[in-house]
Amino acid sequence: MRILLAGGGTAGHTSPLLATADALRRLDPAVEITCLGTPRGLENTVVPAAGYPLELIPPVPLPRRPGGDLLRVPGRLRAAVAATHEVLDRVRPDVVVGYGGYVSMPVYLAARRRGLPLVVHEQNALPGLANKAGARVADRVAVSFPDTPLPRAEYVGLPIRTMISGLDRAALRAEARASFGLDPDRPTLVVTGGSQGARRLNQSVSAAAGALGEAGVQVLHVVGPKGEAAPAPSAAPYVVVHYVDRMDLALAAADLMVCRAGASSVTEAAAVGLPAVFVPLPIGNGEQEHNARPVVDAGGALLVADEAFTPEWVSSTLPELATDPARLAAMGAAAAGLIPRDADVALARIVVEAAGGGSTRRGRR
Repeated sequence: MRILLAGGGTAGHTSPLLATADALRRLDPAVEITCLGTPRGLENTVVPAAGYPLELIPPVPLPRRPGGDLLRVPGRLRAAVAATHEVLDRVRPDVVVGYGGYVSMPVYLAARRRGLPLVVHEQNALPGLANKAGARVADRVAVSFPDTPLPRAEYVGLPIRTMISGLDRAALRAEARASFGLDPDRPTLVVTGGSQGARRLNQSVSAAAGALGEAGVQVLHVVGPKGEAAPAPSAAPYVVVHYVDRMDLALAAADLMVCRAGASSVTEAAAVGLPAVFVPLPIGNGEQEHNARPVVDAGGALLVADEAFTPEWVSSTLPELATDPARLAAMGAAAAGLIPRDADVALARIVVEAAGGGSTRRGRR
């Protein structure tokens, strides 16, 4: 069986893609998987590192405002669809899987024209434009959150890596804290803005280093590849790193996490029962707040607007929360039961079923 997985840009697309690829290999070690992305995305690093072949097509960004870029979209889309057809000729997949983003629209159009079975997976609670279009022509539509507004949506959850889905935080805590140079016994706050970092989070938490240190709270701060944080010296360790390739260790080290509310961040924190403070990115269609809402409503996390996440808010709220084991335990328990941990396997089975069942459009040109 040959499968083409299309998705890229940020970790929000590449992480579930790779989790699905790994699950497909566990189901059938003989499966041939090819990934499809664009030259500008994170997939150019993480896909080859995971051992999967990567094909590239030109990106087709969709401008949010009228202008010259919007007028160039049809030409760019035609070029990307043509490049996708060349990939399909080389790979000859039995099924195509799209995860949304810049790479997916041309893939959906090319797969439809070829009559190939198509599976769409939407990561966010509110779908993007590409997946709204793709879901209308897909054979199967899988979603990460209940009540995602897509036709024929099947709720499976967000595929996450087995190093996360099978994580025992307590068992790995000592090793995790030692790997980052943290104290083994202090309350620990982990801060991450995702694969690209987050300026607001970086500035507000680092500015509150004194208040956190006075309360005995140590910090592991993942600032992103181009991010910066300059915390003043404090009474507790404050470790700044640009990137973490073992997210399981970061989750195991933490008693509390501050992060954006992308689908991966929400799913990974909730799946392992880690209390969180979600600060949704204040752009897009508001999907990050919708992603976080089920966990927040269940009592497993706090939700703070980006403009409200100030050094003063951090200083007045997080030291008290991070040093309250009973409250943290209650939040972790509330989050842990909400999120499926086997979404990778569930989506892989849908992909195999779609490939085996064929498509009503097969053979159409």
